[in-house]
Amino acid sequence: MSVDNYGNHPNLEEERRKKAENFRLNIPDRDNYDDYNYMDDYDDETSELNSYSGEDVREQIERQSRHALKKQKRAEKKELRAKNKHNRRIFRLVWLFSVIIVGAMAAVFIITGVNDLLAINRTSSDTVKVKVPKDPTVDQISDLLKYNGVIDEPLYFKMFATLTKSSDDFSQGTYELRKNMDYQAIITNLEGSASRTDTVSVTIIEGQNVLEIANTLYDEGALDDKDKFLELCNSDQFDDDFSFIKAIDNKADRYYKLEGYLYPDKYDFYLNEEPESVIYKFLNNYESKMNEKQEFSGYDKTYTINQMIEESGTSYSLDEIMRIASIIQAEAADKDDMYYISSILHNRLSADESMGVSNLGLDSTKYYPYRSAVDIPSNVGRDYVSKYETYDKAGLPAGSICNPGMEAIKAAILPKETDYYFFCHDKDGQAYYATTLYGHNQNLEKISNDDE
Repeated sequence: MSVDNYGNHPNLEEERRKKAENFRLNIPDRDNYDDYNYMDDYDDETSELNSYSGEDVREQIERQSRHALKKQKRAEKKELRAKNKHNRRIFRLVWLFSVIIVGAMAAVFIITGVNDLLAINRTSSDTVKVKVPKDPTVDQISDLLKYNGVIDEPLYFKMFATLTKSSDDFSQGTYELRKNMDYQAIITNLEGSASRTDTVSVTIIEGQNVLEIANTLYDEGALDDKDKFLELCNSDQFDDDFSFIKAIDNKADRYYKLEGYLYPDKYDFYLNEEPESVIYKFLNNYESKMNEKQEFSGYDKTYTINQMIEESGTSYSLDEIMRIASIIQAEAADKDDMYYISSILHNRLSADESMGVSNLGLDSTKYYPYRSAVDIPSNVGRDYVSKYETYDKAGLPAGSICNPGMEAIKAAILPKETDYYFFCHDKDGQAYYATTLYGHNQNLEKISNDDE
């Protein structure tokens, strides 16, 4: 094959021109093919032509590699689009299925809860007694209600009690509940006392002091915390509810602020009742008794205690009357004796110092708040001296020494009119009164001789 002056082969050039012409003549109609296939054929033809270009072999390989890479990427993108489309379809199906399942579960949850909340499926009107422990939790309450057949779904009850902020309002006791009660009715009964059946009757005797009352209540099972009860008896917690308590202005001088106001009577308490509730029952009863019309000796009309204090013209306040009444209750042997002792107390309180009887000098005040020397706790000491004692201190003690009954209160307001300043009793309760100390000593001697 001959070569021209420029190193080219004439026959090769001629062959190349012929191929180019044939290529142009054989270009297919672009309307009959999609862009993608056309471009692929074009690239293949170009690649074939380039193989004769005389260019460097490395450049041809690189162009072919780039072309192959482009084709691969296009194929991968197409495959990825198809895969993503498939995944989206699956995701939509899974999501729809999940929504259906969750919706169905939520519907069942709501329907079950509403049915139990409203007691729709609990139609039995039978009653059961549910015993609630001390300081119960909402979990314990729910389990007890489930166990006794009052509710069917403890979880729903716990949720309802928590949402309505009732979970901390349950208290100890035995409650009678119907099985067809809705949640709100159940909670109302457990928060109140109307459905409680664990009651105990306790009689507080006239003349008992705060310590004795606390022991009685605790021994009878009516009080769950004796120490708390005693603490409240010397607190200001009840001042806003009872004006006669708020009027007490010497709390610091008293052993128990409420001494004298725990009216002796028969009470119905719940087993292990809270001290605050117990005290409210006492004070409410006292207030009620003070507002009841009473008959008074020498008066045709009936009066309340406050009305009689005003009517009698006494200079003593209600609290001072209660202090006098507490001493009368502690010292008197019987009803008639109360009015004589009241006379003696009034006489001594108003006596001239020259008579030497300005102090009350009462044994009943000597050991208060204890009844006698033997009642003083060992940790207090046998040399205990009450700040209420009336041998060395003039006037009334700072507070009442016990809780008097109505007759003692009436006697404190309207004492008998006598000139007595002394009294004593024999072992049978027989009272002896005297105007002078000499007469009093004679009475004591007579009692001593009779006892021999």
